[in-house]
Amino acid sequence: MTDTTIAESATRAHGVSLTDAAAAKVKSLLSQEGRDDLRLRVAVQPGGCSGLIYQLYFDERFLDGDVTVDFDGVEVIIDSMSVPYLDGANIDFKDTITEQGFTIDNPQAAGSCACGDSFS
Repeated sequence: MTDTTIAESATRAHGVSLTDAAAAKVKSLLSQEGRDDLRLRVAVQPGGCSGLIYQLYFDERFLDGDVTVDFDGVEVIIDSMSVPYLDGANIDFKDTITEQGFTIDNPQAAGSCACGDSFS
């Protein structure tokens, strides 16, 4: 099995991908934290004006039903309830004059609010 095949099959474990820019930013933030026991948790929670909101945060826990994929040293973990809402989503990091922060391009989102913080 080639490295590409391994990465592709790992991504399918929860269907979310992480760009190189996002992985580099996560590594930088983890380095600032000074801890090596944290993972990037991506979750979907009820809320926002469109019904669902994304949550990205560092987590040291691994819960029953969690699915995890390693992206070049960055472990992305998703709970089993959020997996269907995030299948095919791509997490990127932008740092330009007009845009800064993590973005999520999610093909599962049927619509989003004007502020871009929630989706349906």
